[in-house]
Amino acid sequence: MVSPTSRVTYVEMVGLTKVFKDFWMRTKAKAVDDVDLVIYAHEIFGLLGPNGSGKSTIIKMILGLLHPTRGRLSVFGKEPTDVGIKKRIGFLPEESYLYRFLNPRETLDYYGKLFGLDRRTRRRRTDELLEMVGLAHVAHRPIGEFSKGMTRRIGLAQALVNDPDLLILDEPTAGLDPIGTRQVKNLILELGKRGKTILLSSHLLADVEDVCDRMVMLYAGRIRAQGTVDELLRETDRTVIQVGRLAPETISRIEQVIQQAEGKGIDRVEVPRQRLEQFFMELVEKARREQVETSGVVHGGPTASFLKADETRGEKLIETLTSPEEDEIGREVASVGPAGAGAAAPGGPPADEVLEALMKGEEEHEEPLAEPAHTPDAAPVPQAPPDIDTSVIDTLLAGGDAADSADETEQTHGS
Repeated sequence: MVSPTSRVTYVEMVGLTKVFKDFWMRTKAKAVDDVDLVIYAHEIFGLLGPNGSGKSTIIKMILGLLHPTRGRLSVFGKEPTDVGIKKRIGFLPEESYLYRFLNPRETLDYYGKLFGLDRRTRRRRTDELLEMVGLAHVAHRPIGEFSKGMTRRIGLAQALVNDPDLLILDEPTAGLDPIGTRQVKNLILELGKRGKTILLSSHLLADVEDVCDRMVMLYAGRIRAQGTVDELLRETDRTVIQVGRLAPETISRIEQVIQQAEGKGIDRVEVPRQRLEQFFMELVEKARREQVETSGVVHGGPTASFLKADETRGEKLIETLTSPEEDEIGREVASVGPAGAGAAAPGGPPADEVLEALMKGEEEHEEPLAEPAHTPDAAPVPQAPPDIDTSVIDTLLAGGDAADSADETEQTHGS
């Protein structure tokens, strides 16, 4: 998380309220009630709360899909309805509504076109994202055949295709297996390290606790608590001392020392155990090392290169270096072609000298070519037919010459 002195505000809410009304304009539900909230650049922010607490409503107002009833909301310092900020936002909704008859490759290419990406960029990002979310091997299957977990993965890929500054994830791990859940959380942490700003909405406590820098807890549309994970979860009335396995006699002696010094006894002595998620991941990793075949989703690949900090700058540098070279090659080829033979390339030696130098280099490095091997598909070399009787051909040619002479004579007398 960035230091308070260098924070840049991406999203700001002041007194934000959203009231849904019925046909008769009577208050039906107050989804968001007087929320004050700030999301800073380069932080992972969590919206935590049970179903119906107003999380999705806040996200829809940030996206400009809903208008606040009252209060103020700004995104990148502008109104949420400003079209110019849309290209800087990536959004994964709670339910992924994708075209069922498109495959993952076509889906990502379609969303890339909506963001105005060129063909080369779309193709590269599609390959990297499919590899990252573990769907490269099913890139040509229709999305309508996918499970919910696989659909969530392709939904996450489409949310990242434009390399957004603000990534909004609404229940990103819904429908995912433990492998996918762990992968999504690792991806969120990796993107946070790369400087991305992420708004994570979830009712799963472990998801928010594992990845978020700051969070707010909502209930009935109001903020009940907010702060960093350490501020909210730190217990100030307990002390934990963790050591290796101790003998019962040692524990008794330690308890006596604590009793004499602090007047307190040991509340509980237990053997620690690992988390179920950790045990599950280790079990799957062991099966993967044993190369056990599976028809499900494979383990995702590394983070797409375009999501890394220096990718855009490197890409522009490569294009700058390669484009002039291609133009220079085109001019050189044109200068030595039939129409421009002997002409000199701009700023370079005459074309004849270039050709002589190239030919001389070929002679110096030329090696005897091996006789080409015969292949069944190779076209046969035409050979002269043996002992052809040409008398018939001569007769036909003579007849043709006589007919031409007769025609010329007739034309002369006619004139």
